[in-house]
Amino acid sequence: MNLELGAIGNCTVSALIDEDGTCVWLCLPRIDAEPVFNSLLGGKGVFGIRLNSHIRSEQRYDGNTAILETILHSEDGSAVKITDFAPRFTDRGRLFRPSSIVRMIEPLKGLPRITIDLCGTKERGAQIIEPRRGVSHISYPDDGAGFRVTTDVPVSYIMDGREFVLDRPFGFIVGPDESLSDSVGDMAQDWLKRTRDHWRDWSRRLAIPAEWQQAVIRAAITLKLCVYEETGGIVAALTTSIPEHSGSERNWDYRFCWLRDAYFTVTALNRLSAVGTLEHYLSYLRNIVVHTDGGHIQPVYGVSLEDDLTETIATALPGYRGMGPVRFGNQAAEHIQHDVYGHVVLGAAQTFFDDRLFYKSGPLEFAHFEKVGERAYQVYNTPDAGIWEYRGRASVHTSSAIMCWAACERLARIAGVLGQTARQDHWQARADEMRGVILKEAWNEKRNAFTGAFGGDALDASVLLMAEIGFIEPMDPRYVATVERIDDELREGPHVYRYREADDFGKPKTAFTACTFWHIDALARIGRTDQAREMFESVLAHRTRLGLLSEDVDTESGELWGNLPQTYSMVGIINAAARLSLPWEEVV
Repeated sequence: MNLELGAIGNCTVSALIDEDGTCVWLCLPRIDAEPVFNSLLGGKGVFGIRLNSHIRSEQRYDGNTAILETILHSEDGSAVKITDFAPRFTDRGRLFRPSSIVRMIEPLKGLPRITIDLCGTKERGAQIIEPRRGVSHISYPDDGAGFRVTTDVPVSYIMDGREFVLDRPFGFIVGPDESLSDSVGDMAQDWLKRTRDHWRDWSRRLAIPAEWQQAVIRAAITLKLCVYEETGGIVAALTTSIPEHSGSERNWDYRFCWLRDAYFTVTALNRLSAVGTLEHYLSYLRNIVVHTDGGHIQPVYGVSLEDDLTETIATALPGYRGMGPVRFGNQAAEHIQHDVYGHVVLGAAQTFFDDRLFYKSGPLEFAHFEKVGERAYQVYNTPDAGIWEYRGRASVHTSSAIMCWAACERLARIAGVLGQTARQDHWQARADEMRGVILKEAWNEKRNAFTGAFGGDALDASVLLMAEIGFIEPMDPRYVATVERIDDELREGPHVYRYREADDFGKPKTAFTACTFWHIDALARIGRTDQAREMFESVLAHRTRLGLLSEDVDTESGELWGNLPQTYSMVGIINAAARLSLPWEEVV
């Protein structure tokens, strides 16, 4: 059983649709809110469209869009098409992206008989929201999670759970408990056309590589769905508590903005010239930098800058395939993770250089980011929880130290472009000092590799990022040797583990897909392009049928695990394709 789910969204809300056309996950009124449809995690909240005697399904995205089409076939030869999307388009000069999704159903063959399963929940699955019948809608009233389903299907059929013949197209608009200005059918058709045009225009503007075009476009659209555009925050994934492997209890809520993950997301979209996300995210970063004012920065915040993400267990939800616990909130917000300072500066650096942006950063912003650099310099060689967010131990992690170095080194570059020579010299001197310490303390002569922690012996795939951020030349013998050690000890087939040592939950049993992409990048950088391309093709073959990747993969079965879609993994598709693709002039 694999994670065959399709993601739809509009940068306000998102939903997941399974391969049988059932909406198994929808949070309202925003991307990280109460899951009113939660059957993905064993809850009773669901929006299903059941075809009598259903035998098989087909599913695809409509062209280069976030519009999902599911076709259900029955034993008697009848067929139904379900179209799912979240409206997103420009209307009267403003971007229209309401807290709504649209479901459209139409008969394709015969006289299909269908049943609508519709149930909304609240209190993290603990309570069913009692529906209230209207003339052409059903309301699910609640102060926090209330919504309305407006439809031209006879409401009695839905309320009674009655099977009926689908003899013409029908529509559903799921959104705020408010009246619509037009008929459901007309509005759904209009929104569909305008949303299709929006996504195709957005995709057309991407500067994609010549090879693996469809994989890159799908990855870019998926990353865009993880943006909460109102604030610029970017969630790490659209779900919570899909475990890292069977029965692992490594079940985390990823519907928050890790500054680390967001940096990688923004960088990947920048690579495709989709710089609008960077501008939104810069606003989000500015708020964090100004509010923390040179002090501690959390590794993760809510999409509206919430700093209290207290982790709790939703006991009413059994979990994905019955594998609890289901967690809401994330304890990582309480961690000390020093790499965050590097990711803050790296995330903003392009805004000081890129003349395409409406709002370039300047001396005012630089003064604030300098405080982040000072913090990075103070803590770079002190213990933290590290990039993998260890809950029970602390070390001076190499990945954290190199990211702190990156903060200071990029500040030197920024000072240079701003013409602030004294500040440039100041930050370059600090970066040089830090680099010397890191090279000495992170290198293990006996292991012939950079290790995961200062003075440690254990390998950690995160050190592969050294070359990507410019800390070390890829052909430096020490880096090449590290890539070889990781290839020997952390790689299994085409997949790479984060580490092999036991952590708070034992030894990892699945490979971390982002690490596989880091290794692909490292192989390409040290000249092993053929090997890198082979690994990349293998990873692409492990995507869902719709082209998505989650966080982890079982190296034996190939089954995907972890929250979906995972931004880290989708970023890897874009970065690897950009690095490995033949240039356009050799293809055309």
